[in-house]
Amino acid sequence: MIRVAAVGDIHLGEDCRGLLRPAFDTLGDCADMLLLAGDLTRHGTIAEAEVVAGELTGLPVPVVGVLGNHDYHSDQETEVTSVLAAAGVAVLEGDGTMLDVRGTSVGIAGTKGFGGGYSGRSAGEFGEPVMKEFVRYSRRCAAGLGRALDDLAAQGSQVRIALTHFSPVPDTLAGEPPEIHPFLGSYLLAEAIDGSGADLAVHGHAHRGVEHGMTAGGVRVRNVAQPVIGRAFAVYRLHLPPLP
Repeated sequence: MIRVAAVGDIHLGEDCRGLLRPAFDTLGDCADMLLLAGDLTRHGTIAEAEVVAGELTGLPVPVVGVLGNHDYHSDQETEVTSVLAAAGVAVLEGDGTMLDVRGTSVGIAGTKGFGGGYSGRSAGEFGEPVMKEFVRYSRRCAAGLGRALDDLAAQGSQVRIALTHFSPVPDTLAGEPPEIHPFLGSYLLAEAIDGSGADLAVHGHAHRGVEHGMTAGGVRVRNVAQPVIGRAFAVYRLHLPPLP
């Protein structure tokens, strides 16, 4: 059994030093990894990223994350990524990483993702250049996630997890105003997950949503935005596939 701790939307500012560290220090007792589903900072500044790094340095489990829209706000996402990487966090964007959990290879593929909406009520590549680029950017994020999942399968990962900030499904948006659903995620992420295969999908971003959802292909989806889970992290248990 693989124990996956996850949280998103912690929105740490410079006044939050030490806020989550006591809870994170307990991860070695209950989890095999910590996944961070974006919006780790309030405004995406280097100073805020350093606060996040302080919460994560030297934890008893590996930490893998993606950035969220807040982490891009100050146009310093490259620097934010570097600060987190220096603290030992594997920050993903269109790529993946492999962890060895007691002899089981666990692959995590990640992207921030983007909006656009869901099947039947989604934006299309038509009209003004800025509108077409909006949809193309979402498509590129989803394509990167799919390629990363495929690469992890080719490397022999026994368990695969898709990690995003934006939501791949509308299920976990229940409670959010319908008018903003197109800005909370995209069906393209779910298509990538179902097309390439995963055992679990984890996202954040939807503060007023719900925790549990599922893709059309039957992949479990969990919204781990901290306002939704109501704690420092949630833990999900994945049972290992049977031996051949």
